[in-house]
Amino acid sequence: MKLKSCYLNTKWAFKSLLVFSALTASSAWAETEAALPIETAVLLAPPNVPPAITRKTPAKVIVNLTVEEMVREITPGTKYMFWTFGGTVPGKMIRVREGDTVELNLMNLASSKLPHNIDLHAVSGPGGGASQTLIAPGNQAKFTFKALNPGLYVYHCATAPVAMHIANGMYGMILVEPKEGLTPVDKEYYVMQGDFYTPGVFGAGGMQPFDMQKSIDEKASYVLFNGASNSLTGKNALTAKVNDKIRIFFGDGGPNLLSSFHIIGAVFDKVYFEGGLKFQEQVQTTAVPPGGSAIVEFTTKVPGNLTLVDHALSRAFHKGAIGIMSVTGDERPEIYSKGIHSKLSTK
Repeated sequence: MKLKSCYLNTKWAFKSLLVFSALTASSAWAETEAALPIETAVLLAPPNVPPAITRKTPAKVIVNLTVEEMVREITPGTKYMFWTFGGTVPGKMIRVREGDTVELNLMNLASSKLPHNIDLHAVSGPGGGASQTLIAPGNQAKFTFKALNPGLYVYHCATAPVAMHIANGMYGMILVEPKEGLTPVDKEYYVMQGDFYTPGVFGAGGMQPFDMQKSIDEKASYVLFNGASNSLTGKNALTAKVNDKIRIFFGDGGPNLLSSFHIIGAVFDKVYFEGGLKFQEQVQTTAVPPGGSAIVEFTTKVPGNLTLVDHALSRAFHKGAIGIMSVTGDERPEIYSKGIHSKLSTK
C-alpha cells in the first residue's frame, strides 16, 4: 500500500511539474510577444514593392487584406470577373522580416458572392492558415504565425474548387526578408504570371466567364503578367536608367502552367531560384512552377526596351505574357552598337 501511495504521489508531483513548466514557458512566450513593437504592413499594388525593412529586431506586423470580387478588362475590349486580394491581380505584396510575428486579418467584403480564405506558403502549420481564415461574404477572420523561413513565397485562396479561385486571380506573394536584409538595389518590381480560362479565344470581346473544363484540360485562353495583357506595356511599362541594378520578385500563381521567365536583351546576374537563399549566376531563362517564385537581379547596360516574356513564346505573342522595361540613358556603343543596313554587293 505504501509503495502504491508513494508511486501515486511521485506521479502527481511529476505531472504538476510538467504543467508548471508548460505554464511558465507559455507565460514567458506571451511576455516576449507582448513586448514586440507593433507595426502595420505597407501593402502596395503590383508592380510596386513595399519598402525594404530597416529594423534589426523582430516586430509584430499587422497585415490587413481584403477579398474583393470585381469586373475588369483582361485585355482591351474583353472583361472578366476577377476575384482578388486587395483589388489587384496579383494580390498586394506583403513584406516582413525573418522572426516577425505576423497577424493576418482577412476581410471578405459584403459585396462578394462566395466564401474565400488564404493559404500562405510562408506559414509553418496545417493549411498555411486556410482553415483559420475561411469566411463568408461580410465576415472577417484573423490568425497569427511566425515568419520562420526567409524567402519569397506565394499565397493563394484555398477554397474549393481551389484551381478555380486561383484561376480567377486569387494569388499574391509574401517576402520574408532574411535577418541581415537584402542587398540594396536601385529598383525593385513585383511581377506574377497566371493562366486564365474563358470560352472565347484571346481577345474575343465582351464579358467572358470562367471555363472550368478548359481549366481542367489546362488549355489557357490567356497567360498574363499581373492580370492583364497590357499591365506592363505602354504607359504601364516598367522603367529604369542605364546602370540601374534591378531586382524583380517574380512568381507564378498558376494554377496550371510553368513559366519560363526570360527578359529579351538582358542576362540575369543572379537568380535566387525557387525563391530561396541560394543563387545561380549568369542565367538566361529561369523556370518557375505554379505556386513557386524566383528573385532575379540584373543591371541595365544600354538604353532601349527590354521585353519580359514567358519563353514558351506562343504565350507571349498570342496569349498576353509580355511586358516592357523602358531603359533611358546614354548610348554605350562599346557594349551595343547601332545596326547598319546596306544592300548586298552584286559583284
